[in-house]
Amino acid sequence: MNINPFELLKNAKEIQGQLNNMKEELKNYRATGSSGGGIVTVTVSGDMQIQAIKLDPIAVDPRDIPMLQDLIIAAHKNAMENIKEMMQEKFGPLLNGLDIPGLGL
Repeated sequence: MNINPFELLKNAKEIQGQLNNMKEELKNYRATGSSGGGIVTVTVSGDMQIQAIKLDPIAVDPRDIPMLQDLIIAAHKNAMENIKEMMQEKFGPLLNGLDIPGLGL
């Protein structure tokens, strides 16, 4: 894909406005990931912030804290994959292959 830098400069304000709108819109998106067959779930927002962690009481075994930690990490990874997929579906065509730091598309 060839990008004309002069066209980008010409439309910089419009592009910046679109990116700012997209950034604000992303805060409203949510995706949930799970692990351990759903005993741990993590919900993240489109701006990559953890919004919620839910643990089934069965996951809380004081004798096996490392397992619980691994389940939380796995659920978070799954949630991040889901939010990135959602973002790609929504904004991928708009960005048309541009690599914009922080969006992870």
